[in-house]
Amino acid sequence: MTDSRRVQIVDAFTDEPMAGNPAGVVPEAADLADDQLAAIASELGASETAFVLPADDADRRLRYFTPEREVDLCGHATVAAFASLYDRAVVERGDYTVETNVGTLDVTIEPDGTVWLTQSPPEIREVDVSLDEAADALGLDVAALSEVGEDLPLARASTGFPFLVVPVGYFEQLSAIDPEMAAIEALCEETDTEGLYAFTFDTLEGEATLHGRAFVPLAGISEDPVTGTASGAVGSYLRYQGALDEADPLVFEQGHFLDRPGRVLVDTREGEEGETAPRVGGRAVTTLDGDVVIPESDGDDIIEA
Repeated sequence: MTDSRRVQIVDAFTDEPMAGNPAGVVPEAADLADDQLAAIASELGASETAFVLPADDADRRLRYFTPEREVDLCGHATVAAFASLYDRAVVERGDYTVETNVGTLDVTIEPDGTVWLTQSPPEIREVDVSLDEAADALGLDVAALSEVGEDLPLARASTGFPFLVVPVGYFEQLSAIDPEMAAIEALCEETDTEGLYAFTFDTLEGEATLHGRAFVPLAGISEDPVTGTASGAVGSYLRYQGALDEADPLVFEQGHFLDRPGRVLVDTREGEEGETAPRVGGRAVTTLDGDVVIPESDGDDIIEA
């Protein structure tokens, strides 16, 4: 008997279809083998696909696959998955826990459908990468980085998915980036990061905090439209550097250079017990909803419910 599963494409960090960052969502992925998950993600072609699974010690378990491999965490796919569950009345507004490869994280759904993901506590350290190296990888003159580099150094920042953080002086310079993917990949390998996130405090909207661009060649993604994991990491980096006041949540713009504009809400304030794990939030819109035929597994690595 042919097995098929419901699949969706959900645009995260936007309330408009065909904007933000598209994620694949498979709402019922129990009993699928790893090679079947990988095949579905490759077929859907989204930068990441979230597979919703049962969990023993959390409300849900999520696994994330790019078209090329599994990754430990994906912010926009988490927002997409829970927005899908909420839209279909599988879950209600409120607080939930989700098991991921980086641990069990908290998710909150607000009445308007905004999904908040609490990420892992931040890990931030400066890196031994010259501004010339970073500028060459981005196809920029070093002045685009040196004008802000004295106050905001290059750093590795992670809240579950590590990024090399590169501040850029002005919006015009950010828009002029002409990435050399091989060089970015080499920098990421050198700094033990998965991607490079370049940003400027120049923004299109007055209420926005920064405008960013993310390049993730190690995960098979040349440029990611709107990234939740990077936003949480960069928000924590800015808090660590003392570059933010207490006017949270922040608003990060991204995706405009790919004609997929989106915005990520970022909250890096301390919680009631002094914890500093950031939260990222946003809306999502389902743009495709259908079924996919599941190929037979090549192995016996069935995920047990």
